[in-house]
This record gives sequence, structure tokens and C-alpha cells, in this order.
Amino acid sequence: MPGWSQYRQYAQYQLQLFLLALGFFSRIPVSNKLPYSSERMNKAGRYFALVGLLLGALCGLLFIALSQLFSSDIAIFLTILFSLLLTGCFHEDGLTDMADGIGGGMTTERRLTIMKDSRIGTYGASALFMTLLGKFLLLSELSEGLLAGAFMSLSPWTENNPLAGVFCIWIIAYTLSRAVAATLIFDMPYVSDPQGSKSKPLAARQSLGELIFIILSALLPCLLLKLPILCALIICAFIFRTLFKNWLLARLAGFTGDCLGAAQQLMELLTYLLLLALLNPASAVAIG
Repeated sequence: MPGWSQYRQYAQYQLQLFLLALGFFSRIPVSNKLPYSSERMNKAGRYFALVGLLLGALCGLLFIALSQLFSSDIAIFLTILFSLLLTGCFHEDGLTDMADGIGGGMTTERRLTIMKDSRIGTYGASALFMTLLGKFLLLSELSEGLLAGAFMSLSPWTENNPLAGVFCIWIIAYTLSRAVAATLIFDMPYVSDPQGSKSKPLAARQSLGELIFIILSALLPCLLLKLPILCALIICAFIFRTLFKNWLLARLAGFTGDCLGAAQQLMELLTYLLLLALLNPASAVAIG
């Protein structure tokens, strides 16, 4: 039987992996004395979704505080700005690189070469602008609808507290989108140059146990939702992952770190869009 010291060492090891993931995927300071290796960084990818949960919670709390001082639109704008600073535009950078590469390259080799270029082209700039604009518009309408009582509630726990509903949207979108992006590592080949890639530590495939952990992490905040909304989000995430995976295989024969960033951004947008459709009483979707 494992002793208490072994459990403690295991818990300490997992905490170190989480902090490595937090330091890699955000600008939140972590100790520079954390043990580091490529193997540890690869295993830290299992906490991608939980890092999203923490970032979403911070953004949600900031929105609640800002909404006491400013209009909903201003609070959304400042919270999005805070989110960009919090992550160092990590995922947005991946989206712009992927858009430039796939939009501007006619062959797989050319696409990968363009994606490694740090300069932003027309495709990348357009993708970044439309994504940020989409986030602002969707979050603005969601928050205004919930705060005005015009939308149906997300769950029984948020019916009498619309601010809690907006908070739930932040953590659900941030967690689910990162989980979907992380699961692409499980069954797709890595096609970028591992020696020159910022995502080299995440290039190795995940184990089945790590995949299950990521999925369970994504479901954790989603359990706050009403069952029909929960089921709709899961189906949407599965369909998006399948289509995006096949699209990447057709154009790149695999994934790069930039593709994971793009997957996160697109899935986040889809989450807001689907929630808006499900919560709006004018929608044809009936929520029990």
C-alpha cells in the first residue's frame, strides 16, 4: 500500500505540472524554481483545460467588478483587454499564423513556412480582427440579455443572479475551448519543425488517461448548465473538433501549435454563439 509520503509526492508532482501549464499558457507568474523538462512540459498539457477554467474565473470576476462601475459594453471591452494581457495573446497569435499560412500557401510546405513567419499578413489580420469583434459582440449581447432578464437562465443556480450567469459563460467558454484544442494532440500527427517550434514540448501524443482527464476537466464547469444546453454544447464541440481535425489533415497533414491556438479561439466563439442561440427566447431552440 502506498504510504502518505508517496501520496504527498504525487500531489506535489501534479501541482508542479499544473504550474508549468499555467506559466506556459498565461502570463501569471510562477516560480522559476519549478523542475522543468520536455517530458514534464508534455505531461503538463493535461491541465490545459483547468488553466482555462482559472483564466475564465479571473475574467468573470473582473467583469462582475467592472459592471458595478461601467456599462456592460465597457466592462466586456476591458475584460477582453485583460484576457489578452493575461495570456499574452498566446492563442490569438496562433490563430493569425494559421490563417496566414493556410490562406496564403498553395502547398503544405509553403503553408508551414508562412506559419513560422512572425509577421502578420492580410489573412491573419482579418482573422484576428473578426475574432475579437465577434467576442465583443457576442459577449455584449449575452451579458446584456442576462442582466436585463430577457434571456433564459443557464441553470437553476443562476436564475435569480444574472451576474452569476455571465460568470458561468466566461469559465465554460474558456475551459471547453481549451479542452477541445488540447484533445487534437491525441490522434493527430505533429507536422511543424520540433526544433524551432514554441510548442515542441506539447508535440508528443497524449495517453488515453490524459485525454479522459482533459474531457472531465471540460465537463466540470459545464455541469452547471441545464441538461439540454449541456448536451448541445457537447455535440457542438464534438462536431467542431471532427470538422476542424479533418480540415487540418487535408491542408497540413497534421497540426502545429498555431493550429491549437486557432482551435481554441474558434471554439470559444462557437460557445458564445451557441449559448446566445439557446438562451434567446426568440430562438427556435426550446430549452426545458
